[in-house]
Amino acid sequence: MTKDLLKLAETALSRAKHFGATAADALVIDGHSLEIGVREGSIENLEQSEACEIGLRVLVGQSSAAIATSKIDAAGIERIAEQAVAMAKAAPADPYAGIAAANEIAKDWAPLDIAGDALPDATRLRDMALTAEASALKVKGVSKSGGAGASSSDRTILLAASNGFAGSYRRTGVSLSATAIAGEGTLMERDYDYSSVIHLEDLRKAEDIGHEAGLRAARRLGARKVKSQAVPVIYDNRIAASLVGHFLSAIMGSAIARGTSFLRDRLGSQLFAKGIEILDDPRRPRGLASRPFDAEGIATRPLSLIEDGVLKSWILDLGSARQLGLKTTGHAARGLAGPPGPSSSNVHLKPGEASLADMMKAIGEGFYVTELIGHGPNIVTGDYSRGASGYWIENGEIAYPVSEVTLAGKLADIFAKLVPANDLTFRTAINAPSCLIEGMTLGGR
Repeated sequence: MTKDLLKLAETALSRAKHFGATAADALVIDGHSLEIGVREGSIENLEQSEACEIGLRVLVGQSSAAIATSKIDAAGIERIAEQAVAMAKAAPADPYAGIAAANEIAKDWAPLDIAGDALPDATRLRDMALTAEASALKVKGVSKSGGAGASSSDRTILLAASNGFAGSYRRTGVSLSATAIAGEGTLMERDYDYSSVIHLEDLRKAEDIGHEAGLRAARRLGARKVKSQAVPVIYDNRIAASLVGHFLSAIMGSAIARGTSFLRDRLGSQLFAKGIEILDDPRRPRGLASRPFDAEGIATRPLSLIEDGVLKSWILDLGSARQLGLKTTGHAARGLAGPPGPSSSNVHLKPGEASLADMMKAIGEGFYVTELIGHGPNIVTGDYSRGASGYWIENGEIAYPVSEVTLAGKLADIFAKLVPANDLTFRTAINAPSCLIEGMTLGGR
């Protein structure tokens, strides 16, 4: 199959050159996915897809254009090659556009264990979802199901370019989630749990996922409002990754090059407390965002973003690196019909030494946030404001659920005050342990 995909890409590159492209790259994605949703013991939706698509990016000098198609016969490839070159000829020149030089491209790479062969079929996925839902409904206080879902996917990604690069890799994925609803009428509360992995054997048990979703929903019953105040806030490790995500948005090469990040002048500065480490590792075995090479054919490598609290690097693709007078960090990503841009991979905040329980005891009173609402901060100014819900901490222990509050502050202050706990769990591509932030502004009643 990979040979067929390479032939497809090489044909597209050849036709683009025929029509006048001075450089080009082709991204081919061939895969299939299956998704099943259940509610109240019955299948609510079943979606299956199979597709082989190609995205062709061409350059005519320093003007570029990209186009994609699922029509991969000779006529379809001819059409997108001709159209892409015509579009590039009409596009304005970009002094930073261009594919990698031949001496920049990846030559070889080690396997990353990101593909498995034991993918569940539709019957197995249905049974997993039904089991998770049934487990959630058994929890005392849960009144109904919010649904459960299971999915699997298998994709082969191939990139070839006129600079001589050609490489491919296969990625699989399996996921399972459940949502539970507790209470009745206007007093209902909802919560969820999930697991997403590369290999089926790493997936958490359906019973455990459903049970945890039910417990989380039931614990939220009787939520109170609290008054506005400045208090210590602990982010649960399920949502503490959002703080790392905001940091990543602020160090993307595209934002730095445009001058639209509040961290644009902070490279080499102390952003976090000493001892804080944040690492991007695109080569982590079984990582959900692992990749042997990036979308420009550059070899990936672990990248230390924060060392001992100091900002050490931006996240760069070729374009943003050229604009900043730097070298790419091998973090380009792209869709089929668009140009590359910088993107993180597997990122985690190194855990601290204190447990979550010890953290709560240390602050005595504060807010333990387990859910965030809203789109997040203003990366240009660093202003932070999110709706939140969670639990009030009294005498170092969880006292009662809290809802309808707002957390506000400055990201620079949040980063500087952040203290990680020791409960790091790898759930998604961006992960963090629970984090304590001293003295945040909480807007309540």
